[in-house]
Amino acid sequence: MGTKAAFIGLGVMGYPMAGFLQKAGYDVTVYNRTKAKADQWVSDYGGTAADTPAAAASGAEFVMACVGNDDDLRSVVLGDSGAFAGMDAGSVFIDHTTASSEVARELAEIARGDGIGFVDAPVSGGQAGAENGVLTVMCGGGTADFDRAKTPIDAYSQACMLLGDVGAGQLTKMVNQICIAGVVQGLSEGIHFAQKAGLDAEKVIEVISKGAAQSWQMENRYKTMIADEFEFGFAVDWMRKDLGICLSTSDQIGASLPNTAMVDQYYSDVQNMGGNRWDTSSLVRRLRALQK
Repeated sequence: MGTKAAFIGLGVMGYPMAGFLQKAGYDVTVYNRTKAKADQWVSDYGGTAADTPAAAASGAEFVMACVGNDDDLRSVVLGDSGAFAGMDAGSVFIDHTTASSEVARELAEIARGDGIGFVDAPVSGGQAGAENGVLTVMCGGGTADFDRAKTPIDAYSQACMLLGDVGAGQLTKMVNQICIAGVVQGLSEGIHFAQKAGLDAEKVIEVISKGAAQSWQMENRYKTMIADEFEFGFAVDWMRKDLGICLSTSDQIGASLPNTAMVDQYYSDVQNMGGNRWDTSSLVRRLRALQK
């Protein structure tokens, strides 16, 4: 068998990421809060399922986590059944959760005390990026830890970069979400305007996407936005969690984020429309509702 690795958290992102790791030749043990999902992963990819994060991490050179938020991360890392309890000195913990930079620094300090390396490594690319193994990974940590971590990360990514010390990965992911929020709102307004003006919105996007207005959101979301379809993709609830981290951090560092704060409130309106699990591109549905 190959190098031992563990993957904790088999959501829409973690499930395929762990699969690519196993396909790349790693001997992967997984842990998921819902055991049935871990068993299904083993059925799909091979490897092993463990009953606790500590058991999954035992003997692993690399331990990855991709869970919901700061508290979820602490719950799978700390304590007698947490991943750190099962990890050996010299192993590396790679956190793919989108969380705060504070929790990254907190856990890294604990890890250092146990001789464990730590890299905060949030990802971008959404469910499709995870399923196709082409995620972008933004990392914070020491150079030596990153150099080791990059090899397994390459199994499910197309780009991976070290941005600075621990916490820099999470801060960079915040920049990513800040930019996406503004782009999606602008695209929503553009499509809404085109339809109200009586234009063929698909033709409009097809031509302007070849110019300076082009974006990933435009290329990948315009057809479903025009068709008013949002039952897929990165959920509004998740985006609000991420934007909440951005706004909290902006208060701490003295950064002004007026557009991000505005779009966050627009997403609150979408939640009030019942769109908690709609894709983030559902901002255009909010604009349509305002016109009724």
